[in-house]
Order: sequence, then structure tokens, then C-alpha cells
Amino acid sequence: MPYVVTRSCCADASCVLACPVNCIHPAPGEPGFATAEMLYVDPRTCVDCGACTTACPVDALKPHTKLGEGELPFLELNAGYYKENPHTDRTPMYVVPRQRAVPEGELSVAVVGAGPAGMFAADELLRHPGVRVTVHDRLPTPYGLARAGVAPDHQDTKQVTRLFRTIESQPGFTYRLGVEVGTNLTHTDLLREHHAVIYAVGAATDRRLGIEGEELRGSVSATDFVGWYNGHPDRAHDDHPLDTERAVVIGNGNVALDVARILTADPDTLARTDISDRALAALRASKVREVVLLGRRGPAQAAFTVPELLALSALKDVDVLVEGWPAGLDAEATEKTRLLARLAARAPAEGRRRIVLRFLTSPVRLIGDTSVRGLEITPTELHTDDGTVRARPTGDTETLETGLVLRSVGYRARPVPGLPFDEASATVPHERGRVEPGVYVAGWIKRGPTGFIGTNKTCAQETVASLLDDFAEGRLTAPARAVRTTTRALGLDAWRAIDRAEQEAGEAQGRPRVKFTDTESLYRAAEAVPAVRA
Repeated sequence: MPYVVTRSCCADASCVLACPVNCIHPAPGEPGFATAEMLYVDPRTCVDCGACTTACPVDALKPHTKLGEGELPFLELNAGYYKENPHTDRTPMYVVPRQRAVPEGELSVAVVGAGPAGMFAADELLRHPGVRVTVHDRLPTPYGLARAGVAPDHQDTKQVTRLFRTIESQPGFTYRLGVEVGTNLTHTDLLREHHAVIYAVGAATDRRLGIEGEELRGSVSATDFVGWYNGHPDRAHDDHPLDTERAVVIGNGNVALDVARILTADPDTLARTDISDRALAALRASKVREVVLLGRRGPAQAAFTVPELLALSALKDVDVLVEGWPAGLDAEATEKTRLLARLAARAPAEGRRRIVLRFLTSPVRLIGDTSVRGLEITPTELHTDDGTVRARPTGDTETLETGLVLRSVGYRARPVPGLPFDEASATVPHERGRVEPGVYVAGWIKRGPTGFIGTNKTCAQETVASLLDDFAEGRLTAPARAVRTTTRALGLDAWRAIDRAEQEAGEAQGRPRVKFTDTESLYRAAEAVPAVRA
């Protein structure tokens, strides 16, 4: 009875360490680990001990006899990986990196950003006794996209926050929440107070389409839409036109799939999640029956991951259809194209909501006076340029009637005050995470908006190694003094008070939590403990 990985992983590698027969790959140190969508269990060598499922912090592993109907394809997916990657020359079991010798209290590091990248950076630092870490975030709550980006119907993915709770409980860890660097504190302030600063600020804005009509009402960033239904304080009180039968999402990455799923989900099912109450009420009144996802290129180039596509294809009350299959494309070329080919063969059921994955289609302009009434699109043809598959518009056009168009074509970082910035890549230039001795980057501001939650772990390891090398070689300047902020700063106890209050409110309704979606409510919940000024 082999165990099976059933979703994208957190890359914590606990399962790899726990496995007594080294049957989970790719492992840290092996090719492909840093960019893997997920890990895989080898069914031929798994001894059914269950050590992996006990170690996994996000419940991603299950025995194959307990897979639900929608999870059965993961059995084939795990086995299929080893047909293409036999791992006959498997590397030794993953070894935890050695601890560095840091005298107690001698290394103080500020981490800016409490999302996955920042939390993994803090974890890597705290593996070395004697290091002190202060994690800053402009919001009164930590965890970034793990709290406000993961879709509410993916509660299993949100369990990565268990890891973060363990990290924040370590000696030497401190929060400074509700503090914006650049407003309440400056870059110079942080360098005066700490030996080093790691910026893990993510990519907070979206990429633009650059087409006519993009500013019309009903033309919305998927980034903002996700923040709306997740109760992000910046977006929770937005309004979106859901009085249209068709919504169009431009893009076909994982975020696009999330948005399509939420727009077509049964509100009663969403009511059992931590979705924003305001968004839930709007979705109950929604008239959306069809969501069309547009991809400029073909099925083989789709940006979503196989685990997310499997989850989408398993929906029972929503039709998932495929349009725009390129002539001559080998449907069996990859696991992704095999899945899409099966979806393309499906016939729609009368009366169901539907999600349409439409390939080889590019947006031309949004139509409307003050609000979106339609989207003009054009078919595209594929051609290869220097080994890269690109899409070329054909010139023909048609119009999709819609009142809601969501652009989901990628995130973009903002410049960080006091740091260099590459406008083309929207990243801070660096060498292995080092901007200069004492200043470092991790996560999307370092590598661009690529990878998954777990990718940030490997990214953080590289950055922290550079920082510790600089410390060992005497390149870091000792702190001069503590700096006082110009606003209330919330610490770990305050965050735990907010967390506890949300979970208690959720328990009364049979939900994981009921989020506070405005800053005033969050601070009131934190008043159970005193605020700090530090």
C-alpha cells in the first residue's frame, strides 16, 4: 500500500528526512528539487510505514487506499514520475545543513516581509543558535500570500501556516507587525539597529495588459480580486460586478484557476471556509455561470501546475472544458497535455456552471463606455523563436460579451526605498541574495514571481548562506542602537490574540476562522495584550 503525494508541497523536506528507505524525490540537493511542482513517492520501494505522513506539515501524503475519487490520478502521477526519473543512483538521505558558530546575541537580523519568503528566511537564520531575528510587516497579521493569496477552498495548502507557527515560536524570534518600512521606519534605521536586513517583500502589484479599455469598471486585477475574497484589509471592501453571466480571466496560471473556481463554486461550500463574509454575500448573489480563461499560447505552454489542473478536473458540479487545441499537438506528450486532452473530450452537461480553458487566444481591447460590456479577442498561431514558443495574432477578431474581465498575467514587485531596482525584471539586483554586505533579498523581490510556496525555502537557504558568510568574514557592521517606530507595533502575543479570536469566531460557525478584514478590527482583537514600541 504505497503512500501518495496528493498536492503541491511545502518543500519543508520533513518527509524526505522521515522516510527510512529514501523513496521520496526529488530530494534537497538533487536536480529539480528547487523547481519541482511537487515531490513523488516511489510505489516500488515504499514500505508503507507512514513516517512521511506523520512528518508532513500540510497533510499532503495519503495511503493509496484512502484517496478520494478526485485524488486517484495522483497515484498514477507519482508512479509516472519514476518511469521518467528512475533515481537508480539516488543521492544519500538529505542531511540538515551544519550549524554556524554564532556567539549568543552576536548576530541580529531584520527581515522585512512576513510572508513565506520572510518566514523561511527567519527559519534558516534561527537554525544557528545565537541569531536574533525581527520580522517586520506593514499589516497587523503575518503569513502574506499564505493567508491572503491561497484560495479559501484550498484549506489543505493553508496548513503550511503550521510550519510558520513553529518558526515564530523559536527562541530569538520577534515580530514587529503593523510597521511599514519606508514610512514608520527607514532602511537606514534598520541598518542602525541590526547587523543585516533581508528584504522579502514579494511582488505586490500586477502586470498590465497594455490594451484599450483596461481602466473601465469591470476590468480588475486578479491580484485585487484574490485579496477581496480572502479578506485582505487593502481589498476586502471592494465591489466587483458579478451581475454578468460570463466572466473572462486573461491568463492561465494557478491564480487564474483559483479565481475561476471561486467564481463558479457553490456558495454553501465556500461558507465552510475562511472566505471573507463580504465576498461570500456577493458570490451568493452572483449571476456568473461561465468563466473563460484565455491563454495566448497552447495547452503545452499552459502556466498552471498539474496538481492544480487535477483539482480543477475533479470538480463535480462544474463542467471544465477545453477549446483551442493546436493541430498536430501530441496529446500524450506530457502529463499536463494528457489531462487536458481528456478534458477536451468531455461533453458539457446542461444547466451546470462551466469553466472553459481557451487556448491560442489573445485579448485585443475591452469594449464599453464607463463599464466593460465585452472583450475583443483574436486567435493566435504558434511559432518558435530562438527555442521559445511564441504566439502571433492572426488578425481576425471576435467579441466575448462580459461585464467582468480579470487580468492574471503575473505579479510585479515595486522598488524598495534605498535599494537598486531593475525595472525590466522588477527585481533587486543581487548575487546569491546579497545586494551588498548587510543588505539581502529573498523571495519574489529576489528572483521574480516564479515558483511555489515551498520554492522560498531553497531561495532563503541561499540568501542566508551569503549573509552568514559575510558575518563570518567580518563584513557586517555592528548595530548602533535600537530605533523607535512612529506607530503601534504588534508582537507575537498580539498576533496570537488575533489568531485566537478569528478561530473562536470560526468555531462558532463551523469554519476554520472568521477573518477580521479591516485594520481597526485587527487592532481591537490584539488589545488582549499590550502593544509594543521598539
